[in-house]
This record gives sequence, C-alpha cells and structure tokens, in this order.
Amino acid sequence: MYNMPSANAVWGAYLKSKGFTRHIVPENLPDVYTVSDFCRDNPKGVYVLAPSEHVIAVVDGNYYDTWDSGDEIPVYYWKRSDKNA
Repeated sequence: MYNMPSANAVWGAYLKSKGFTRHIVPENLPDVYTVSDFCRDNPKGVYVLAPSEHVIAVVDGNYYDTWDSGDEIPVYYWKRSDKNA
C-alpha cells in the first residue's frame, strides 16, 4: 500500500479483509462517551476502537491497551462480524 503499517488506511484495510466493518460512534450519545462506556454498552463481541491517533482492542466488554485508556473518547470503531468469530 506504499504507506506505514500504522497508517489508518493500512490497518483499516487489514481489518476489513478480516471481516470487520467500520462504524462511527453515534452523535446522540452523551458529550463524553469513553472507552469504558463503550465496553459497558458492548459486553459481547470483538471491536477495535479508534480515538484520535490511537487504537484500542475490545473483546467481550474488556479493553486491551498498553495503558489504562478507559477515559479516551473513541471517534469510530471496527466490529468483527459474528461469522468471523
């Protein structure tokens, strides 16, 4: 793809090839909707959350990151379809 592996276009294309679909976090949520809130609202499934300039894995309501990113605010997320579980 002639870009760095960390570029959104690169890892986004990879997730899409693995059965993930991209979704925007709805605007009708509270002004501050955090990673912790997302996990509480999505207790089942596999997701990749994208705050600005970072990604966070979420599996069955638990987030995995190199630090406690529960207060980060996701802009969009990728969800793995059930058929790829």
